[in-house]
Formats: sequence, structure tokens, C-alpha cells
Amino acid sequence: MDYGGHEYLVPCGKEKYISKNELLLHLKTYNIYYEGQNLQLRHREEEGELIVEGLLNISWGLRRPIRLQMQDDNQRIRPPPSSSSWHSGCNLGAHGSVLKPSTLPDIQVTDAEATPNAEAPGSGMGEPGLDPPEETPQLMRTRSDVGVRRRGSSRTPSEQRRIRRHRFSINGHFYNHKTSVFTPAYGSVTNVRINSTMTTPQVLKLLLNKFKIENSAEEFALYIVHTSGEKQKLRASDYPLIARVLQGPCEQVSKVFLMEKDQVEEVTYDVAQYIKFEMPVLRSFIQKLEEEEDREVKKLMRKYSILRLMIEQRLEEISEGPTAM
Repeated sequence: MDYGGHEYLVPCGKEKYISKNELLLHLKTYNIYYEGQNLQLRHREEEGELIVEGLLNISWGLRRPIRLQMQDDNQRIRPPPSSSSWHSGCNLGAHGSVLKPSTLPDIQVTDAEATPNAEAPGSGMGEPGLDPPEETPQLMRTRSDVGVRRRGSSRTPSEQRRIRRHRFSINGHFYNHKTSVFTPAYGSVTNVRINSTMTTPQVLKLLLNKFKIENSAEEFALYIVHTSGEKQKLRASDYPLIARVLQGPCEQVSKVFLMEKDQVEEVTYDVAQYIKFEMPVLRSFIQKLEEEEDREVKKLMRKYSILRLMIEQRLEEISEGPTAM
């Protein structure tokens, strides 16, 4: 197979490529591991380019709280009622005259049966098995616990389902004014649907938009964390889905984590080998290395001492030569 042509290579980072056949072998192994699950990946070719797409699991690894948006971009916040509106208990006519109370709209007070935040935690994309968050008063964008509506109007079941699906939850956590700033449980898993042409910044923005997170994507980075302790940061030019496939499907070996840029340092494979050792063992390693270093230093000193003596002896022979003649 010709590996020189770009038609047989798939980009996996800046100036990094992998042969299409090798990637397909990794993809086959990946799909066999997730057989019968929704984490299997699909691939297709568009204009000779191999494109892989599917769900990517990402674990939350944040140490600082995140902020959720107060409302979606396409939904307006209703302004508070003014003193000139009928909400204040009176209604003004065209010339400022007060109309009779009988002209007020007929309203009724209902409970928050259609409140979007009433969705069960299991319906979100968070990790199953976690306890649901404590019920708290809801945000303005999701109506309040007590809604005002006109008599006779009601939401259909389809509308209620649409509202519940309006935004995803993080382990069952939706925005409300008491917990708008919070830290997701460390190691809890979510996922996003991406393809192999999406770079790291694009995946970050997609994940933040999915949960309506207000923080900038510039604050975060994606890391591949191994059980050995090795931490590899995905560069801006890397393709996270390709990186996941090349790492293998087993998340007991490695996981993709969302972490803060300024809170995490990369750990190379060489350093990771010593992370899980106890301090006495590490001290013994240091002692052995120091002993080996001393032996090497003495060996080099002997070598160069001999060379110095040979050079000095030769210089003496050269200086005595003309005198003897």
C-alpha cells in the first residue's frame, strides 16, 4: 500500500497522520468492544476523506465551580411588571384614567406542573445512580414555582416534553438561582456527538453549549488521563475522536477529561511510572541513582585525568626535543 499519498492518510493532529487502513483496524476493535451499545462509531467517506462520527464520553474533572446561563440565547426574559400595567392591581386607560376592576383579565393561579426543572435526573446526560438535587425555586426563564396563565389555556403533553428536553442536565442538575454556580462531581461522565473533523476547541464549545455553561471555552482543556497517572493534553490541532479511537475503547485504561488549563500539568509516561510508589521506595530509587551518578562521575574523572597526563607528557617531550639537538 502506498503511504506517500494523502488519499491513504487521515490527519490526527498538526503534521500527524495515520494510514486509513490502520485507523479502520482501530475502529473495528473499538466497535467490537462496544457491540450493542450506543457508543459504537460509524464511518463514511466524503470526497475521498474518511469521516468517523459518534458519541464521545467525557469525564468531568473540574476543581472550580462553573456558571450556568440564566436563560437560553433564543428565549427572552420577561421584564418585571411596571406600575402602569394591570399586574400592579389597576389598569390605566388611554388617557391615564383608571378602569374598573371588572376589565382586568380573568386569571387563575396554578402550580408548577409544567416547570422544566421538574424533570427527573435520569433523563439528563449525567451519570446514573446519583441522587436527585434538592428541589429549589426555579429560574425566571423556566417560569417560577407559581405560574400565571389565562383561564382555559393548558399545555399539551408534547409541549411539556419539549420543555423538559429544552436543556440537558449535569447529573440531574438544572439551573436554579440557588445553585447556578456549582462543581460537577469529579469523574462523572457525559457525552457529546462529534465527528473526526472536529478539533479540540470545537468539541469544547459544543460541550459547553450543550449544558448552557457560561464560562469561556478558553478556560478549559481536554486531557487523556491514564490509570498509570499519565496525563496528555490534547492540542488545539488535535481531533479528540481520533485520539480516543487510537487510545483504545477501554475507559478503565484511559479516559478523556474536561479540566481547567491552569489547574493541571501534563505528566509524561516516564514520570507516571513512579507516581504510585510509596515514599520509602522512591527514596531508595533516588539513592540508587545518586550512587550510579557518583560512579559515572568518578569514571569520567579517571578517564580525563589519564588524558591530561598523556597530553602533559607529550608537551614535555616536544619542549625537550630542540634543546637536545
